[in-house]
Amino acid sequence: MKTELDEINRNIYDIKNKDDYDFKIKKGLTREIIEEISRQKNDPEWMRDFRLKALETYNKLEMPTWGPDLSELNMDDIATYVRPKTKMTGNWEDVPEDIKNTFDKLGIPEAEKKSLAGVGAQYDSEVVYHSMKNELLAQGVIYTDMETAVREYPDIVQQHFMKCVPVTDHKFVALHGAVWSGGSFVYVPKNVKVEIPLQSYFRLNSPESGQFEHTLIIVDEGASLHFIEGCSAPKYNKVNLHAGCVELYVKDGAYLRYSTIENWSKNMLNLNTKKAIIGKNAQVDWVSGSFGSKISMLYPMSILNGEGARTEYTGISFAGKGQNLDTGFKVVHNSRNTSSLVNSKSISKNGGTATYRALVRINENAKGSKCNVSCESLMLDDISRSDTIPVNDVRTDEVEFSHEAKIGKISDKSIFYLMSRGLSEEDAKAMIVRGFADPISKELPVEYAAEMNNLINLELEGSIG
Repeated sequence: MKTELDEINRNIYDIKNKDDYDFKIKKGLTREIIEEISRQKNDPEWMRDFRLKALETYNKLEMPTWGPDLSELNMDDIATYVRPKTKMTGNWEDVPEDIKNTFDKLGIPEAEKKSLAGVGAQYDSEVVYHSMKNELLAQGVIYTDMETAVREYPDIVQQHFMKCVPVTDHKFVALHGAVWSGGSFVYVPKNVKVEIPLQSYFRLNSPESGQFEHTLIIVDEGASLHFIEGCSAPKYNKVNLHAGCVELYVKDGAYLRYSTIENWSKNMLNLNTKKAIIGKNAQVDWVSGSFGSKISMLYPMSILNGEGARTEYTGISFAGKGQNLDTGFKVVHNSRNTSSLVNSKSISKNGGTATYRALVRINENAKGSKCNVSCESLMLDDISRSDTIPVNDVRTDEVEFSHEAKIGKISDKSIFYLMSRGLSEEDAKAMIVRGFADPISKELPVEYAAEMNNLINLELEGSIG
C-alpha cells in the first residue's frame, strides 16, 4: 500500500528566497498605513484620495458570509506593501540574482524568447522587469506597469481605474482600492491585431504579506489581444493574501482572450476580482486554471453591453486536502443578440472542496440572446466534496438558455479497463483526469498547457492509498 504524501512535491513553485526587501509596511490596515503606502509610491493627489476613500468603504462593508470560512484572515497580521530591493528594468541581466533565479526556474525568460510579445514580472508588491517587442511599440501598443501608467497616462487611467470594478462591489475590492500595488496596463489602439501574447507573472515571496496587483486592459475598436497571467508563491505556515483586480474594456468589434494559470501555495487566501465590459460585436474569452491556495473565491464576470457581444468561459479547478476552491463565472446580458458559453470543470480529492458558483442574468432588453452553461465535477474518492450553486435570472422569454451539470466519481469500470490493458491504478486514474481536463488545456498556448498537465500530475502524486 502506498503511503499518502502529506506534501505534494511542488518542485520549482516552492523556491523560497530570503525575505530581503527594501521596504515593508508594518502589518495592519489604518489610515496612516494607507498614507504611507501612497507616499512610498509617490501617488498623485487623486490616487491618494482614492485610496483613503476605499479604506472608508472597506471599514463599512461586511465580510462575505455565503462562501468559504474566512475567519482566519486577520488584516492585523498582513503587511500590505513589500518593495523588493530593485527598481524596474527592461534588461533581464539587471534583475537581482535571487529574483532572477526564481523567474528563470519558473521559465519566464525562456517563454518570452519563444512565444511572447511582451512580459511583465512582479515580485511581491512591485514589477521588477518589463519588456515589449519593438514592432508593438511601432503600432502604438502601450504595455507597462500600473505605476508608470498612473504617471504617464493619467487621463486614460483616471477615466477607467476601478470604474469597471467599483470599490463598493465587495469588501476585498475596497481593500484592493486602498492598498493596490503593481500590475499591468495595456492599451491596444483601434484595429491593431497583437498576434503574439503578452504575459504578466506575479510572484509572492514575502511571508505574512499580501499581493494586490491591478491589471487594466483596454482593447480599442476592431483590435485584438491575447493576455496571459501566471501566479505562484512558496508555502509558509502563516496566511498570505492575494486580492488583485482585473478590469477589461473591450470596445466595439474588438477581441480579447484572457488566460490565467494560478498556482498559489496552500497557505494562500486567493480573493481575486475580474470583470470585463464588452461592446457591440466584441468578444472576451476567459481561460482559467485554479490550483493551489487554501481558499479561492474567484468569479470572473462579463458584462455584455453591446448588441451582438459574446463571451466564453473555460475553467478548471483542482481541490486537494485542506483546500476550498469556490470558483465560477458571472455574465450579464444587457443587449440584444448577445451570447455566452460557459464550460466549467472541477476535480476534488483527499477531502478537498470544489464549488461552482455562478450567475447568469439576461435582462428584459436582451431579446434574441443565447446562453449555454455546462459544469462537470469529478471526485477522486469518497471524502471529497463538489457543489454546484447556479443562479439563473432570465427576464425575457425570447432567449435560448440551457444549463447542465454533472457530478460523479471516476468509474471503477474505466479504471479496471485501463488496468487490464497494462496500466497501473495510479496511471489509469491520471489518464482519466488528464482526459477530463483536456478541453481546458487545448485552449491554452502549448507552454501553459504543458504547465497545467504538470500541475495535474503534481496534484495527483501520492493521492492513491
